[in-house]
Amino acid sequence: MNETGQERKTFTVVGVRFKKAGKIYYFEPGELKLKPGTEVIVETVRGLEYGHVMVGPKEIPEEEITQPLKKVLRVATEKDREKLLENKEKEKKAFEIGLEKISQHKLAMKLIDVEYTFDRNKIIFYFTADGRVDFRELVRDLAAVFRVRIELRQIGVRDEAKMLGGLGPCGRPLCCSTFLGDFEPVSIKMAKEQNLSLNPTKISGICGRLMCCLKFECDQYKTAGGKESSVGVTVTYQGRQGVIVEENPEEETVILEFPDKERVETPITEIEDYME
Repeated sequence: MNETGQERKTFTVVGVRFKKAGKIYYFEPGELKLKPGTEVIVETVRGLEYGHVMVGPKEIPEEEITQPLKKVLRVATEKDREKLLENKEKEKKAFEIGLEKISQHKLAMKLIDVEYTFDRNKIIFYFTADGRVDFRELVRDLAAVFRVRIELRQIGVRDEAKMLGGLGPCGRPLCCSTFLGDFEPVSIKMAKEQNLSLNPTKISGICGRLMCCLKFECDQYKTAGGKESSVGVTVTYQGRQGVIVEENPEEETVILEFPDKERVETPITEIEDYME
């Protein structure tokens, strides 16, 4: 029931993703028996698309659905998979042609990726640029070559990193290109709350923006922030007296500084006692 006492209307949907680490969209499964991992062909505003079911059938309220709710047309066939692979090969050739045409038109833009819609009715060229680019002549030129609808879509540096992938400062594959479906706002305040260095080179990703992972542990640090800080407290550790100069609530460790300026990181449980 909703607030007015009326029965809450729900829909049975499945969540489908079209790209690795891409956003998940809801579709109506109809009579199809679908489960996570199933490859499907769905109807979208762009036409037919090939995707993977990430969320199995579930009931969600009407207000969480973006109307109109499109349908899953069928489970992908071997012929569909072959077509998908053919599209990937066509995208490589289209990318080379795109680079050539951009160079011919002397446009200040960087081509990042090319994507065919599954039904090949449209080709999307993703690019970055410092400002606005007049690419009308380029679109006409590309349309004359491919004889399908052409879309040039300007993206930001975070989207560029997501598409191209790479390794972050931690040495692991980028979060955005492996599992983050959406970019969430990240602020310098989050770095401050986690007692991190505010040096831009240390808290920025390869895209040049603040690292997405600053968001991950922010809530835990906020919770810990409500507790009284131990920084400045004198304690005994392995028979020596030191002062807590840093604390890590997430790892439950502290850094001690001794009179000879030596610093040691240790779990809080290793501290023998506190001194006033």
